[in-house]
Formats: sequence, C-alpha cells, structure tokens
Amino acid sequence: MAMNTHGLTDDQKDIRALAARFADEVVAPQAMQWDREHRFPKEVVQQLGELGLMGVCIPQALGGAGADYLTYVLVIEELSRGDAGLGVTLAVHTGAGTLPVIARGTRQQIERIVPPLAQGHELAAFALTESNAGSDASALATRSDNGNLTGTKQWVTNGSVAHSFIVFAKDPDRPSAFVVRRGAHGFKPVRETDKLGLNSSSTADLQFDETPAERLGLPGAGLRIALATLDGGRIGIAAQATGIAQAALDLAVKHAKERRTFGKPIGAHQAIQQKLADMQTEIEAARALTWRAARLKDADRPHTVEGAQAKLFASAVARRVTGEAIQVLGGYGYTRELPAERYYRDAKVTEIYEGTSEIQRLVIARALLGEAARE
Repeated sequence: MAMNTHGLTDDQKDIRALAARFADEVVAPQAMQWDREHRFPKEVVQQLGELGLMGVCIPQALGGAGADYLTYVLVIEELSRGDAGLGVTLAVHTGAGTLPVIARGTRQQIERIVPPLAQGHELAAFALTESNAGSDASALATRSDNGNLTGTKQWVTNGSVAHSFIVFAKDPDRPSAFVVRRGAHGFKPVRETDKLGLNSSSTADLQFDETPAERLGLPGAGLRIALATLDGGRIGIAAQATGIAQAALDLAVKHAKERRTFGKPIGAHQAIQQKLADMQTEIEAARALTWRAARLKDADRPHTVEGAQAKLFASAVARRVTGEAIQVLGGYGYTRELPAERYYRDAKVTEIYEGTSEIQRLVIARALLGEAARE
C-alpha cells in the first residue's frame, strides 16, 4: 500500500487500511488464478459486502457505510492493487449502478432498490454502450415503448452477474434512464466478452425484447443522468488505474532489491533507479489528481474537468508504469509466472472505458476554450 496519508482523516485511513489488508491477504493471492480461469470471484464479492465495502459511500440509513466519496476512491485503489477486475466490479456497482438511483430515484425507488445493493446482497450494472453508441451517447438505438425496452447493449460490466441494471433508451426521441431487474420478461445477458484483461470481471452484452422497466428520473433526462454518472465514475477509474500502477511499482521495487547482476542488486544501477523514481513520481501525481477530484465531488462542487484530468493522467500513468515494470523485471516480466504482464493487460482499458482519453481531452479543452472549441 502507498504510504501517502496526507490530509486523510482517521476514518479514511482506517477504511483504506481495511481494504489494503483485504487486497493483500485475500485478493492478490488468488488474482492470477481468476485471470487464467476468467472467473468472477462471487465469494470474494460477498466478503466485501460483509465488510461494508460494497456500499462505502452509501448513507447508513440505506444500508451503506456512510463514508464519503474520497474514502470510496481509496477502497477502489487498494482493491485494484490486488486485482483490477475486482476494482472495476465495485466501481461500476457503486458509482454507476447505485449512486444514480440515490441521485435521481423517487423515495420509494431508493428505499426498495438501494439497501440490498449497499449491503452487497445484490450487484448493480450500468448499460449505456451499444454497437453504434459509445462516446456518442445520443445515438442510442434501444427504444422505450411506454416503459417497455427493446434493443441491445454492449460491454456491460457486471452484465452476467448483476441484479439491478440502469439502462438508457430513446423515449421516444430523447434518451431516458430506466431500471431493469434481473429476470424481467424479454431480458437476458446474451454473450460474455473475451477481453485482453480484467478477466475476473463480467463484461456482457444484454438483450431486451419488450422488457418492462421503471423510469429513473424525468423523461428525456437520460443524457444528463449518464453524463453526471460518468463525471463521478471517471474518478473511480482514475483510482483503479492508480492502484494498478502502484501494484506494478511495488513488484518492480521488490525485484530491483532482490535480483543481482554484476555482483550487486539491479537497484544499484542508475538506469533502474531512474525508472523507479519516475514511476513513483507519476503515481503520486495521479493519486493527487484523483483525490482532488473526489474532494470536489464530496464538497458538491463542479468536478467534470477535474475528473477528466484525473482519468486522462492516471490511465496513461498506468499504461506507462506497467510497461516499465515489465522492463525492470526483464524476461521474468514477460512470463505469466509473475503478475507484471497482467497489470499491463489490465491497465490498457482504463484509457478506453467510461470515456476514452480522447474524450477526456475534449472535455478539458472545451472548458478551456468555451464556444471557440465548438466552431
């Protein structure tokens, strides 16, 4: 675990330490096997629920731990250090699948849907992407006919294992948000995606055929709900990327102390020292950007640009640092005997999902340039 505790409260430190211990003792020892078997670790997700980590930032009155968003981000980073697939399972469950219900749902919806999610008895998912609608969320083909959904969704994290799905559909002309429950008529996961990394997480395509759904929020507010959800979700993915990078650095440092060449540890060679110094500095910068964005969200202040900056920077750091870790480990890094190659594969998607790096740059540039960026 990274030792930086600057500005954290005692409660934040305690929950971070709990997540770190769980990552070290339970998650990391099994992560390589989950990756090889492409297995979703259902029993470990249940343990996270028992520890209160499936609803870290959900109010206690709704069954959660009642902590703030920064604390939740700390948990995402630590769990991702153990296994990034588990990190994204939690990030999508909480940030994309549960918080929008609290933000936009009726009191009755919130009281019915949220507690089992916050306690980890159920899992949540967020279904926005389609084959022709990703970064362009307004191009949805899935349609609502009086609350009955017909269409398909692609690459849905937790898609094969979730109980509650937030689904976006044209209604009739503008996107609206809906909640669909597992087992609803005409609804089924149709394909589990074979991925480069994150093999312990479920990524599925979904099919809807006149599936009854309940509206979440106002008619036509789907795009606003999706964008607001992604604003916060990007902070979680930045934390995931930071955790992956930290795991890679920890492995590289351990190897640099133990591996000897020309009569001394490779860590005594300046070329290795330079790499490790750059890796740690970039990770600390990524962590600082991520914490800043989380604190702005906690203060209910605008965080669209800051979340985009955190995700843009942290995801690039994760890709670079995991590549450098393999370089430090040399031939060992290229084998599946050590987790460096898994970190490398897991890191790449952080530059793609919840908004590509190119989209993050657009968000940042438009805030800088205003109307001039749109002409």
